[in-house]
Amino acid sequence: MRATARLHLAIFVLLCIPIAASAVASEASHIENNALIISANQQDGSYTIRSKQNPRVAITAGVAAQVNHRWLRASDYPRHEATQSTFEDALGAGPQLTISYTGLAGQPDLECRLRLFSQPAFAEIEVQVRNRSGAEISVESIRELEARNAFLSLDGPASADRVLSDSFSEDRPDMKIHNLGEPSEDKLRAVGSQLIYNRQSGQSFFIGALTSEKWLTVLRLRTSEKKDEITGYEVDSTGTTELLKENSLKHSAPEDRVELSLPVAPGESIASETVMVSLSSDYHGQLEAYGDAIRRLHAPRISAPTPMGWWSWTAYYFGLTEGPALTNAEFLSQHLRDLGYTFFHIDEGYQFARGDYTTPVATKYPHGIKSLEQKVQSLDLTPGIWTAPFEVSERSSVFANHKDWLVHNAKGEPIHAGWVTEPPDTATRLDQLYVLDTTNPDAQQYLRQTYSTLTKDWDIRYIKLDFMDDTAVEGYYFRPHTTALEAQRIGLRVIREAVGDGVLLDKDGSVMLNPVGLVDTGRISCDTGHSFQASRDAAPGIAARYYMNRNFYIADPDAFSVSRQSSAAQGDHGGPKTLTLEEAQVAIALAAVSGGMFEIGDDLPTLFLDASRMKLLQNRDLLDMARYGHAARPLDLMSYAPEDEMPSVFLLRESKRQSILAVFNWTKQERNHEFVFADLLPGIGSHASVTDVFGGAVITENASSLSLRLPPHSVRMVKIVDASNPPSAPSLTVQLPEKVETGKLAAFSARSDQKGVPAVSYHWDFGDGAAADGASVTHTYTHAGNFTVHLKAEGIEGVPFEKSFSLASEGTIDTIFRPELYQRYTEKP
Repeated sequence: MRATARLHLAIFVLLCIPIAASAVASEASHIENNALIISANQQDGSYTIRSKQNPRVAITAGVAAQVNHRWLRASDYPRHEATQSTFEDALGAGPQLTISYTGLAGQPDLECRLRLFSQPAFAEIEVQVRNRSGAEISVESIRELEARNAFLSLDGPASADRVLSDSFSEDRPDMKIHNLGEPSEDKLRAVGSQLIYNRQSGQSFFIGALTSEKWLTVLRLRTSEKKDEITGYEVDSTGTTELLKENSLKHSAPEDRVELSLPVAPGESIASETVMVSLSSDYHGQLEAYGDAIRRLHAPRISAPTPMGWWSWTAYYFGLTEGPALTNAEFLSQHLRDLGYTFFHIDEGYQFARGDYTTPVATKYPHGIKSLEQKVQSLDLTPGIWTAPFEVSERSSVFANHKDWLVHNAKGEPIHAGWVTEPPDTATRLDQLYVLDTTNPDAQQYLRQTYSTLTKDWDIRYIKLDFMDDTAVEGYYFRPHTTALEAQRIGLRVIREAVGDGVLLDKDGSVMLNPVGLVDTGRISCDTGHSFQASRDAAPGIAARYYMNRNFYIADPDAFSVSRQSSAAQGDHGGPKTLTLEEAQVAIALAAVSGGMFEIGDDLPTLFLDASRMKLLQNRDLLDMARYGHAARPLDLMSYAPEDEMPSVFLLRESKRQSILAVFNWTKQERNHEFVFADLLPGIGSHASVTDVFGGAVITENASSLSLRLPPHSVRMVKIVDASNPPSAPSLTVQLPEKVETGKLAAFSARSDQKGVPAVSYHWDFGDGAAADGASVTHTYTHAGNFTVHLKAEGIEGVPFEKSFSLASEGTIDTIFRPELYQRYTEKP
């Protein structure tokens, strides 16, 4: 151990002398795998999770529960018993250690279940409160991890610690990465997950919620007065009120700030959420293992192609009307649709009030939204629209006529949760907001009617679901003892059932984990806008949540702005400032490295007047990155140089042959970066060719290293190609129907080999004059015959896959009237 190391993190034990195998075996009860050991101390009820690779690094903690507003801790119980067993679940199989806490008179028992997983190695923790007290109890929180007076050395000084605390939602607060000792409270509390990394030793600790069934997972670091040492740690399954007091309930009355308290009858139990814990020298691996675990547990909806198109918010804010909307749609169709920009998204401002999403503002849309969307569809665009599904404003018909549909406080009054506009000046706060009770059957029917109208009548194919964080309030629901996160899931299920599987739902303004499996896309950053500061503010969220893309949902990095446009309506991010070309490159590059949605946030005719800005939208490498749909790895997420101020280096390995390197300069000074290809891309050799993505010029050939100079507020984006590896076509597995019946739908699909060159687009020619685009398509032959199906898939390396297949359609379409076979059509629930 280095002489300079300090004991600094509560929840960990520093063992200055390496532990021999015999010492581990002598512990009262333990389980282990190839990487971790979990042991139980049956005297005080604590547990320890220790790294086998570095036995000096370990977590030691107890458990607790807040019952009847009193904290019951592991050490309060006179009896602690540990038992070993095995388990098998969706994440794998392995050993399990269960610690029981019993014997506390008149109080419920606690039980802590600890599981060990291999490849990747992590531990899972869940705590249950078992009510054997003989009387009903209330449970306010369950604590999976509580540590006091125990410490960690990450083999480096505390001053080298960095803390990445995920937020309540993507922008509550905006994501930032903090050094321990900075005068900031943001780093001390996290929601959902937290990563602590020592820059000197490279050792890291990660904890993340695996479930979001009932509770919010809140993690709290306790620090010394100077905030330069950690003195305690808590991980709670609890309610949302603590977070909403800083957001939508900030100015609400005390009776609206309802603290969650769940009853547990005698003989019943209640469980915490489960959390993942890992210790490692590879923090990228920890984050990616977490993302993989969420994907395997929650069946996310991640198969859709990357949505690309235009949205109205940063182009017009509340000012969009029918005429400019149609002009932008026509422009998108004429100039950008063939490049893949097909989504046309109208954001807030079209609706009469929040809660009245099927009632447009007459002066803005004199012919209605349905008429406009029909024109959008006639331009071969995909219509999208904004909603805030669980917000109801005082101007809405719901509030005027159905206050019983709202979440109430103990007095039976609707809970007030902010305003539509909430500037510091109270005189300009407009339109009070309330929360829809998604457990109320009538409110559920309102949701069904609203979203059925949007999709089945207006034919909207993409819907943003905003401000779900502000409406995740604890309160009195129609279904008693429903938590805020349960209510959100109930509402989302109602909406998903109403719109069906063919409509994309976008999580915007929500706890990160809660909507997984019900939405298709999800915001990972704060709002962007027409300034460099907007990109700078959004970048840490995009970097820190890179592992969520295609694991939680398709990432939504918010729209990028590249025009010279500015807007007086943009009051955040330092206000509107005209983007330089270099700053415009930063905005679009940041969207590209996210691997997620690729939306333009500018007035399109304004862009048409500026060829250099239009060229950014047409850049083939950026478009291929969006189509590829994989997030670039932020190489310096936790290890960025202090001079860079925040993560700056992103690498996307598109294939064995080529990669995209994006290096940002977020500072006001010139920055220089040096890269050795053998370190950056192991196995690439010394024959790399490097091309400027924005300029197209070859920077160097047959090189083994690269030097980049970046002026302030800029990005350098380069394509690195291994010249010794010739370009290849995509490797595809193609599935065609074994039998095709005339008049009946047939399915066709192509899937890229993950180890081969990825495809970025697919075009099917069915041999009968019809064609379709997409990895998975359907087609119906109208007559019998032998057909040649031709598939062309464009590859990331510029070489297409092309293959023809012979297919026969048999039979004829039955033209006889057969009423005995007819059935009435009914809407599916």
